[in-house]
Amino acid sequence: MDNKPFETPVVVELGHVGKYRHIRSTQEAAECLMTVWPLNRGPRHRDALDTCLKVLEGYRSTAEARRALIEAARESEVLVPDDKLPDDRLPDDRLPDDRLH
Repeated sequence: MDNKPFETPVVVELGHVGKYRHIRSTQEAAECLMTVWPLNRGPRHRDALDTCLKVLEGYRSTAEARRALIEAARESEVLVPDDKLPDDRLPDDRLPDDRLH
C-alpha cells in the first residue's frame, strides 16, 4: 500500500518536552493517531483518523489528511510550528518503546 507522503512534514511533540516527531505521510499519521497520540483527544482526532484512513483507501486527498492532522495536533496542543523548532535539535522519529510491548 502506498503510504501517501505529505508535501511537508507535520511536526508534533509527543511524550516528553522536546521530543519531536516529523510525520511525513498519511500512513504514519494514522499510525501515530492510533498508537501514541495523547489522551486529550477530541473530535478533531477522530476526524483526522477517519480522513487518514479514507486517504489510504483512495477516497480523499493527502492534503486533506495533512490538514486534518494539523487540526488534531492543535486540539491536543502538540503541534510544533516550524518557527519553534530549535536549529540544533534533530527530530526523534521513533515511536516510544512501550508501543512494542
